[in-house]
Amino acid sequence: MNIHYRQTGRVALWQAWKRFDAEKGDFTPFAFRSIRGAMLDEMKKESRFEERFMPAEDEKLTNLIGGDESEEYGWMDGLRQAVDQLTDDEKKLLQWLFIDRCTQAECAKRLGISVPGVKKRRERLLKKMREVMEEGSL
Repeated sequence: MNIHYRQTGRVALWQAWKRFDAEKGDFTPFAFRSIRGAMLDEMKKESRFEERFMPAEDEKLTNLIGGDESEEYGWMDGLRQAVDQLTDDEKKLLQWLFIDRCTQAECAKRLGISVPGVKKRRERLLKKMREVMEEGSL
């Protein structure tokens, strides 16, 4: 489980403890519902973020990959060189994020790592591609 979600659970437990009224029932089911609700809220927040901010990036790269190869799109060679420099795992992640439009959570599940792990790999992947493309334009 992601450390971010652990912290969310801890905060929810603390808040449940502060709001708990013994006259209304047992603490355990109340705490369970409070923690579960906080986790669901956090997952919704993360999902909304991905829906709002990832599509623009996805469309940008999809347009780059699917662009015309005329002189106007000379950067296509640089993009091809950058993709050729990637490992198989990096190519899979590129495919999942930008072509298949998988969420970072879906990629994390496929890779067996956390969402922050996917974010770090994505950042390294894009940095690597930028560096190769910049070298090619010099």
